[in-house]
Amino acid sequence: MVVNTIDVFFLSGYSVNFDQPFFYDAGASQMNFPEFDTSAAWRVEDLARDRRWVFTVEEKDAAQLARAVKQAFDPERPHFDYARDDFDLGRGMDVITAAAHEAHFGYGLSLVKGLPRAVLSADEYKLLTWAIGLNLGVARPQGKASHYMSEVRSAGMTYRAAGGRGYNTNSDLDFHADSCDLVALACYNKAKSGGQSMASSNISAWQTLVKERPDLAEVACQDFYFSRNQEEAPDEGPFYPQPLYGFREGRLFGKWNRNRVRTAQDLEGVPKLTPIQNECIDLLDDILRRPDIMYTMWLEPGDLQLMNNHQLLHSRTTFEDHDEEDRKRLLYRLWLAPPDSVALPESWTPYYGSVEPGTVRGGIRGHNHDEVCQAFDRRQAASLGMPVPA
Repeated sequence: MVVNTIDVFFLSGYSVNFDQPFFYDAGASQMNFPEFDTSAAWRVEDLARDRRWVFTVEEKDAAQLARAVKQAFDPERPHFDYARDDFDLGRGMDVITAAAHEAHFGYGLSLVKGLPRAVLSADEYKLLTWAIGLNLGVARPQGKASHYMSEVRSAGMTYRAAGGRGYNTNSDLDFHADSCDLVALACYNKAKSGGQSMASSNISAWQTLVKERPDLAEVACQDFYFSRNQEEAPDEGPFYPQPLYGFREGRLFGKWNRNRVRTAQDLEGVPKLTPIQNECIDLLDDILRRPDIMYTMWLEPGDLQLMNNHQLLHSRTTFEDHDEEDRKRLLYRLWLAPPDSVALPESWTPYYGSVEPGTVRGGIRGHNHDEVCQAFDRRQAASLGMPVPA
């Protein structure tokens, strides 16, 4: 089956060389892969040399961000009740929007420095993060409780437990993609030690896999089974199939989360990993941590990190926290469906719901995605001109 045999170039700078057709020959059990020429296929030296992915909010613009939040802040008002028009974020939001575009269509990663952390309380900073999200897309639910913003902090939970989530532990995390198009992490406090952020280009990892072990690249394009970690909605099963890599409209998409694949192995109905599948994921994890592929950074208070979950995998080292409660490591996390999202592979449907561009998709609906949540989805989507799939 020939998937595509033409040259494709996107204004985003994403191009594909189809000199060799991309096809799967079932009889020969052989796959020929296209070559991807995109800035998302970066190496560490690229990010170190070209700093276009790092943005800074000027002091006067940060002051406007702070004023807008303080004017709108009401501790009794639910976040769902706020709208974009409640915040006059000024030119600082223009900087953040440009950073989101870089994450979405450039390196797959951007860092914004200079948010007004010093003059905002933790709750005000949380509202600032929410206000930023209202301008970038439709926030998506993030877990069993169907919460739309996560406080990333150590809560004494266990990462490797059947229902474990990394964001509420201080553990060293596996490389993974979050369950959305774009993730935003706003740092309020950093840890006493540790907690270093790590990012790897999943496009570069794919290219390395194809070069070193094309047979395992073929395996990576077949279904693996991921656990929903006991967070499934009433109409969902406890696990779902998805390849580690997929293709659509000349683009390459990746997904990986070893912890979810590992816990799925204990679920009834999930096929056991084969030796070659284990070999594939072990090599992938090795590639992701190679020094020329894994970029490390420290998130400082006032930093906002934006990541494209289809092109980037991220992780974090273990950390030691401060004793004082008000100094403990704290970041606010948003999962976003942006209005300029691209079409996803059809094989992404079981998890994302919709794979069509510019739609409200992704997230973990969990157990409490009620009419209040759905009304917010519809209202926020309408403000951005985005359809909400039925």
